[in-house]
Amino acid sequence: MAEEKIRILYIDDEVNNLTSFKAAFRREYTIYTAESAAEGRKILEDETVDIIITDQRMPKVTGVEFLASIIDEYPDPIRILLTGYSDIEAVIAAINKGQVFRYITKPWSEQELRMTIENSYEVFALRQENKELVKSLLQANKQLEFLLRQKLLS
Repeated sequence: MAEEKIRILYIDDEVNNLTSFKAAFRREYTIYTAESAAEGRKILEDETVDIIITDQRMPKVTGVEFLASIIDEYPDPIRILLTGYSDIEAVIAAINKGQVFRYITKPWSEQELRMTIENSYEVFALRQENKELVKSLLQANKQLEFLLRQKLLS
């Protein structure tokens, strides 16, 4: 069985950036692109993604605002913020409000972005595995409690 590709949503209002990203990474990853936060939200409603990459400076909604707005509904994807500006306030907001895993300046280097995606996915996979282990542990604990109650009652 073929290994499933990492699923990435990339949001950027600059179509050239979306095209470059897709051209660079489409063979390795499953890529979804959106030109706005609203379009990105629609994709999240229909598709499961592992990593969300978003530009900070977009019309209407910044990347940080978008990431912060989807935390409750989509807590699992790893978040990466791209910006052409070295705006320290945006970086701090991204980390605190948008739960951003990495911050990358534009123009991005293909090699740096690929490494960041791979590292991000490792974290994503470990978090998913941890969730499954916790779920199994809770189930085992319930079974042990049940057996203990049965033993105490008999």
